[in-house]
Amino acid sequence: IDQASIIAFAKEFDPQPFHVDPAAAAAGPYGGLIASGWHTAALVMRLLVENYLAAESSLGSAGLDELRWPHPVRPGDTLRVRATVVESRRSVSKPDRGIVKTMVEAANTDGATVMRATAIMRSASASLSASVRGFCPVGFASTIAALVARSPWLASRGGSTAMRDRSG
Repeated sequence: IDQASIIAFAKEFDPQPFHVDPAAAAAGPYGGLIASGWHTAALVMRLLVENYLAAESSLGSAGLDELRWPHPVRPGDTLRVRATVVESRRSVSKPDRGIVKTMVEAANTDGATVMRATAIMRSASASLSASVRGFCPVGFASTIAALVARSPWLASRGGSTAMRDRSG
C-alpha cells in the first residue's frame, strides 16, 4: 500500500491527521503516517471477494464480530490475509441456506497482525461447502492448495497455501 493511497482514502473517509498529514503524523502517537483501519478492512474485503467467497452462493455478510486493528498499516506494507472457517451450520430460519463463521486475519510486511475479525457469512447453498472457495472443515485455513491451483495470480507467484500477498 502506498502513501498516496492511504492519504486519498483517509481524505474521503477518515480524515484524521495521522492518516492525511505526514508531518503531523510524524509528530503524533504512531510516529508516522498510518492507514485508516477502514482502509485496511476495505483491502481485506477485496481479497476475500477475489479469493474466498463464491459468487454462486455468497449472500453477503450478517456482520463482523470482534473487529480489531492491533497494529497499524504503514506506507510500503504488503498485506497478507488468512481466512479460517471456525463454524458452519444450516440457518434455523431458512434451512436451504447456511451460516459460515470465518476468522479473518491480516498481517503486514513484518508479520504483525494488522486486522482480525470474525465474519458471519450467509450462504445460498444448503451444502455449505459451496459458499467458500477451497472450503475446509472447521479449524483449517480455507485457502489451501486447491485455492492455489484455482488462482493463476497466486500460483504464478509461488503463493502460500495459507496467505496471499496484496500490495495496495
